Amino acid sequence: MAKTLIIGSNGQLGSECVREFGAEALGVDFPQIDITDEASARACLEALEAGGVVVNCAAYTAVDKAESDRDACEKLNASAPGILGRICKERDLFLIHISTDYVFSGDREAPRAWLESDAPAPQGWYGETKSRGEMAVAESGCRHAILRTAWLYGANGKNFPKTMLRLAKAGMSPIRVVSDQIGCPTCAADLAKQIKEISQFRNFAISQFPSGVYHAVSSGWTSWCGFAEEFLSLMGVEHKIQAIKTVEYPTPAKRPANSILDTTRLRDLGIYTMPDWKDALAAFVKLNKEKLLNPEI
Repeated sequence: MAKTLIIGSNGQLGSECVREFGAEALGVDFPQIDITDEASARACLEALEAGGVVVNCAAYTAVDKAESDRDACEKLNASAPGILGRICKERDLFLIHISTDYVFSGDREAPRAWLESDAPAPQGWYGETKSRGEMAVAESGCRHAILRTAWLYGANGKNFPKTMLRLAKAGMSPIRVVSDQIGCPTCAADLAKQIKEISQFRNFAISQFPSGVYHAVSSGWTSWCGFAEEFLSLMGVEHKIQAIKTVEYPTPAKRPANSILDTTRLRDLGIYTMPDWKDALAAFVKLNKEKLLNPEI
């Protein structure tokens, strides 16, 4: 039987987790598993022996669409984590559930970071459902680690750097990018390594990984504008970035102005493994530059 089940294995983070965990993990995705359906979730989790690990990377992440597609967002982000938590409790499985900076209002003066102990106050439906999902996992009573991450990017799936690259290659000039929202760009491959570290936690003073909420983001912070400039410069692509304010780029869902997350809890356990965001981005570009420039290869 598998030791680790990775749900959402075709996604940006899930695919990196499958790569990082290797042969010890089983990756599943929709329609192989439907975590909004208890029977489907239960059938897949039966592949794990007691003491195994479930990594839930599945989520409704279309932040703007969530404002109108509320039922689908609620089922996947709020109800499904509770289903997984209850099954994990019954089967003595450790659940690692991925959450988001959107559970916070973002109205804190920068660069003061959000602590794991700060009360959630989401501004939109996406953040609201993710906050409810966190509560559902905690209330299930299963052993768990809820990991809040932010500004995630990777080689797979859609993300901000890929959008910037597409616009630059298309010759858009200038590329208008918001400069008054700040956060911690986080590479999916680095987060996958952090997840594996948590799943293998060994501490003679603490027999099991302490259940709770943890922030898992790269160190340091920047704006979306700064993120775009750094990435396109590393890629060596001709570009011109124009800094704009949030009010100049209206969206259906309101974004947090300050998404900086404090990572004290993982640091206190001695297993914080996330690099500085600039170092992580440079490593990401070095590894994936050709693929990013020529995705058809």
